[in-house]
Amino acid sequence: MVKESKLYDALGVPPTATDSEIKKAYRKLALKYHPDKNPNEGEKFKEISHAYEILSDSEKRELYDRVGEEGLSGSGMEGGMTAEDLFSHFFGGGPFGGGGRRGHNAGPRRGKDTVYVLKVSLEELYKGKVTKLAFNKTVLCDKCEGKGGKDVKTCKMCSGQGIRVTLRQLGPMVQQIQQTCPECNGQGQIIPEESRCKGCHGQKTSNERKVFEVHVDKGMKDGQKIVFGGEADQAPDTVPGDVVIVIEEKPHPYLKRKGDDLYFDAKIDLLTALAGGKFHIKHLDDRVLVVNILPGEVIKPGETKIIQNEGMPSYRHHNKGNLYVNFTIDFPASNWAEPETIAKLEGILPPRPDLPQVNARDTEEVVLSRVDASQQSRAQRGEHDDSDDEMHGGHPGGPGVQCAQQ
Repeated sequence: MVKESKLYDALGVPPTATDSEIKKAYRKLALKYHPDKNPNEGEKFKEISHAYEILSDSEKRELYDRVGEEGLSGSGMEGGMTAEDLFSHFFGGGPFGGGGRRGHNAGPRRGKDTVYVLKVSLEELYKGKVTKLAFNKTVLCDKCEGKGGKDVKTCKMCSGQGIRVTLRQLGPMVQQIQQTCPECNGQGQIIPEESRCKGCHGQKTSNERKVFEVHVDKGMKDGQKIVFGGEADQAPDTVPGDVVIVIEEKPHPYLKRKGDDLYFDAKIDLLTALAGGKFHIKHLDDRVLVVNILPGEVIKPGETKIIQNEGMPSYRHHNKGNLYVNFTIDFPASNWAEPETIAKLEGILPPRPDLPQVNARDTEEVVLSRVDASQQSRAQRGEHDDSDDEMHGGHPGGPGVQCAQQ
């Protein structure tokens, strides 16, 4: 039995934990709560560093188990290293960040982020969803704690830098060449074959299958990111990067999204447009909206109406945008009614506007004809041809003629 377990609790280990378990727990917590990564967790970082300083020393730990922390303060063994000193001693450096191989006084570099694209339907972004994402990641070998073996030696050829710099004379100039150290293959360390870890064979890492539970919240948008901090590949003397999930919104067959608003193209018949009626819109949560067009509310081609609060939920707040309805009118085919029916329409619909007064001698009756494919093509490029004529001096046959001056 131990007198108190406060320091063990700070590291999240039981009093029976081995030195290896204590070291592993401190490594994980120190990386998580270091002030350079979590500026608001300075006190927590000091707490776990203090606990590790005591429990990693066999004499201090034995005394702490017998008399508790108060007994340490009176024995002169309370320790003199700061939290940053301890972190630097443990990890070989201070602040986070940077890249490349670090010097003796530099902190561990940060690993690369792992990015995944998650395709999500508009329905799922409307209702929210939870999905599981599994992938293989590189982790430090748990048998050797990422050391690679028992008898790890610093490479003498590159002095632990992993690279060699050689100079080559090119006439009056000297060329500096940097290349991977062939002795240690860029590792900076050499592990004899007989001392290599049986679990990772000296590679220091192994592969692990990781499953993430990804919460896609209501109202999330295309390109939005979900971040799992420090869950990317692990490597020795490296702070793991993040796993970043990027939302990709899949196109919807009949609804379009702009921000928190939705857009729907409705095609209604002429009778509904003139005399009112109903049409349906199947919403993203499987509700069917019955849209009423009131009698006498004439809908014109290209007109836009709005249905309040039926758009997308706003991210986190969940207030809803609007649903905009763009109308096209499905007119009946030519010769759809007998003359008698058309005559009845003349008594129902508003009267035709009167034609302007013109001189009868200047009038001529004409009829409209259908446009064939070639005529349609000419009509579409007519405006372009007119602009070309203006550029060529107004002559339809080609460029304008200019007088040559002698």
